[in-house]
Amino acid sequence: MNEKIVQKLIEWEKEVLEPFIKKFPERKREFLTEEGIPIKRVYTPLDLEDKKWNYLDRLGFPGDYPFTRGVYPTMYRGRPWTIRQYAGFGSAEDTNQRFKYLLSVGQTGLSMAFDLPTQLGLDPDHKLAWYEVGKVGVSMPSVVEMDLVFRDIPMDKISTSMTINATAIEVLSMYIVVAESRGVPRSTLDGTIQNDILKEYIARKNYIYPPEPSMRYSTDAIIFCVREMPKWNPISISGYHFEEAGATPAMEIAFTLADAIEYVKWVQWRGKIPVDSFAPRLSFFFAARTNLFEQVAKFRAARRMWAKIMKERFGAKDPRSMMLRFHTQTAGVTLTAQQPEVNIIRTTLQALAAVLGGTQSLHVNSYDEALSLPSEEAVKLSIRVQQVLLYESGVIDSIDPLGGSYYVEWLTDEIEERAWKIIDYIDKLGGMLKAIEMGYPQREIARAAYEYQLKVERGEIPVIGVNVLVEPTPPKIKILKVDPDVRRRVIDRLNKLREGRDGAKVRRSLDEVRKAAENNDVNIFPYILDAIRSKATLGEVSAILREVWGEWRAPEAL
Repeated sequence: MNEKIVQKLIEWEKEVLEPFIKKFPERKREFLTEEGIPIKRVYTPLDLEDKKWNYLDRLGFPGDYPFTRGVYPTMYRGRPWTIRQYAGFGSAEDTNQRFKYLLSVGQTGLSMAFDLPTQLGLDPDHKLAWYEVGKVGVSMPSVVEMDLVFRDIPMDKISTSMTINATAIEVLSMYIVVAESRGVPRSTLDGTIQNDILKEYIARKNYIYPPEPSMRYSTDAIIFCVREMPKWNPISISGYHFEEAGATPAMEIAFTLADAIEYVKWVQWRGKIPVDSFAPRLSFFFAARTNLFEQVAKFRAARRMWAKIMKERFGAKDPRSMMLRFHTQTAGVTLTAQQPEVNIIRTTLQALAAVLGGTQSLHVNSYDEALSLPSEEAVKLSIRVQQVLLYESGVIDSIDPLGGSYYVEWLTDEIEERAWKIIDYIDKLGGMLKAIEMGYPQREIARAAYEYQLKVERGEIPVIGVNVLVEPTPPKIKILKVDPDVRRRVIDRLNKLREGRDGAKVRRSLDEVRKAAENNDVNIFPYILDAIRSKATLGEVSAILREVWGEWRAPEAL
């Protein structure tokens, strides 16, 4: 059979292709993916044969090892992905209003954004927090704000994702306290905390403490949630921020999975618990860019790699431990302030890639996000993008509809091979924590970002509105502005909380946090939870941890 294909390919190139190219030359000498992988004109069974391709080993069936075709047997035919738009800004009232609006137009899960002071463990009246209160997310210094955010929102019926890392325990503790005050036990709460501190050191930089105590903090959160909150995802291991910082697709999944390996090792070490008792609750977070087939291949490769890692490296027996469940966000870095309406087209293609790649939940960036926080009009349109894909496109009717494509399967294998090489190198360095301390992933991402930007500036990578099809007229769209009175309202409520609480009780609870932080053998989560329940603020808890653990400054070479 293959001999016939080889012979026919030779004939086609000589008799059909070459005469045609002489008359109509191709647009470029070389076609490349964003990873830099050369793309052939056409792919055939020969390309898969070169990689010793085997259907059952590389593909299998949906819901079965190695999960290349999806983590569930029926995928979207049985349950659609969760429409989960990332939102939150200003005060608790602003965010509550936005959450209710999103739910009213069809969102099926909540995703909370927090301002920089909250992410960095500072109360809004701290001198370093002053100009950032409520700017890129909601201000969350205490349980009072969390209670307002979820006013008239049924916490027992909605899943909530929280993009929070260095202060994840404090914020989740607020969520638990508010839920329990409404009669909702923590064991029934459904949602996710990002809690991925390793990616902060690599790409995002919103860390507080040195790497080792930070890993203890993150791991203690995982262990607590596994034991106390069985429906909660205690970590969302993120490649999205690597992509936003400039990582290639292979780097994105390699660094993400290397981080995941580090977390699994730490949970096993600190928790002394079998891998199958916590691995099913690990979740992931990836970006979706505009290069459709490469992104689909990336997601499929990541799923297959994680299944192999859990089965062969960690000896997992439960198939759920091998399932890479992930949230996807369209690529914010690809949005342009020029011709912002074109962003709708970009994000639609990116959302399609996520769906064809088998995501479990999805955020579609709003077209105005290169200019401001998204308006209500823009976020509604982002939800409609998902709903058109779900209800009108037909892409949910067949599971993994691109599976078996010679090109997609070849590309999936190629990205996987490149990602394995990166993971193997990280293993040789001693694992991801050591690699971060040495600056390896940081340097690789910076290099890739620089090379990509050079190609944009040289015009090798076309970006509509930026280096091709440029229009001189600036865009005219409505811009959302955060109410400048937000800071005052939040600080007034914070002062009222401090005045009305039992000061001695707060001091005792914070002293217990200090003792727990000093004792590496205890799980710190229950002590932070008790402090938050006693109405200690996020900034007060973080200040104690800063005193015990110190703050980390990355070496200048990084």
